[in-house]
Amino acid sequence: MPASASPLRYALVGTGSRAQMYIDAMTGIHAPVCEFVAWSDTNPGRLDVYEQRLRGAGVVPPVRFAPDEVAEAVREHRMDRVIVTTPDYTHADVVVAALEAGADAVVEKPLTTSEDGVRRIAQAVERTGRQVTVTFNYRYSPRNTALKQVIASGEIGQVTSVHFEWLLDTAHGADYFRRWHRYKENSGGLLIHKSSHHFDLVNWWLDSVPTRVFASGGLRFYGAEAAAGRGLGPRPERGTTDSPLRDAFSLDLRHEPWYKALFLDNEHLDNYRRDQDVFDPGITIEDNLSLIVDYASGASMTYALNAHSPWEGYVIGVNGTKGRAELTVVERGSVTTDADGHVIIDPSAHPEPVVGDGQRPVGERLVVQRHFEQAREVPIPHAEGGHGGGDAVLLRDVFVGAGEDPLGHAASWQDGVRSLVVGLAGNRSLETGNAVPLDRLDLGSAASLITTVPQP
Repeated sequence: MPASASPLRYALVGTGSRAQMYIDAMTGIHAPVCEFVAWSDTNPGRLDVYEQRLRGAGVVPPVRFAPDEVAEAVREHRMDRVIVTTPDYTHADVVVAALEAGADAVVEKPLTTSEDGVRRIAQAVERTGRQVTVTFNYRYSPRNTALKQVIASGEIGQVTSVHFEWLLDTAHGADYFRRWHRYKENSGGLLIHKSSHHFDLVNWWLDSVPTRVFASGGLRFYGAEAAAGRGLGPRPERGTTDSPLRDAFSLDLRHEPWYKALFLDNEHLDNYRRDQDVFDPGITIEDNLSLIVDYASGASMTYALNAHSPWEGYVIGVNGTKGRAELTVVERGSVTTDADGHVIIDPSAHPEPVVGDGQRPVGERLVVQRHFEQAREVPIPHAEGGHGGGDAVLLRDVFVGAGEDPLGHAASWQDGVRSLVVGLAGNRSLETGNAVPLDRLDLGSAASLITTVPQP
């Protein structure tokens, strides 16, 4: 944004925990280019919490508007942009309302959770000419950028296949089974809510688009049926309890000050429980997932997601016609509890308190080996902060502008569609047992996005 330009006027919809980084950015380092005008949430208590936090920092809080009055708020307050951090299944409604009222949208991944959502957003973009930005922060992590540079340089030749394994541990992975994400109608399951990050990375690394998906998986660890099969006995219905039956899978919100303030202290307003038992009946998302994905470039990917690993991180192997690149990332070497039995839930978002493990130390390593040559390690620039150092750079691009971006870090709604369709097709494949060509999805005018290879 040019220094002489007026600050853009922002609204934010959804003030759960994910909203914090945007609120801090707009009222902190990026305040000179942002005017945080209005906000909304279905639970007024969460707005109270953030409002108190802002007043404590000497910031005048934004005005409030009703969650179903996004369009009215955009017009009344002359909004330039609306930031969407609501539950996934609501994204399309909020994005379309913002666009049609005259504002651009900045939306947390995933873009939406359904084919209908894709069609509606595409139609709204076409009608209005407004912009939609999807915040894929993992693109900005130096380690993922380093792998992009290796592939783009041609050092390993044309990519023929990718193996991508993502491991969520028994603290972070378990957390998806405590909250609203546990129901597929809310989140689309982990193939959409979580894996859209990963599918976007592969699309970006390969400069290609997916064409066909085959998926296998199920709920094999969490949930009542799997727990009963392992002989687990009675359990408390929530983690915030003094019951002697609570264990390391129980999240006690009384010992998590921020979650207590946002959720526990306000659950009487909407009956939302943030600490449900991960071994409850009725959970509809999978915790083990395997995919085979074909790409227009001729490459293929084998992908695996496990949500109950003893350590957290990811392993990527990229095979090419001239060699191979391997990226290994350990975000937490083991899940250990403190004296009170508590753990850091998400080590990727909050890496600072995570203690290394002697046998599996926290770290990252990128190795490249060409045919008939010895392996070499590629230096990765040091980065601090959430999501491998990606959050801070993403926020700069969102609020200040991308500037020079030769690797194409900034993601559009089209990139959001190209990552989302892998999860949509994966879910359909889980239902039918068949491979799903992506041209079978009903995406309306957005269908062209998966037949046209994006320009790097």
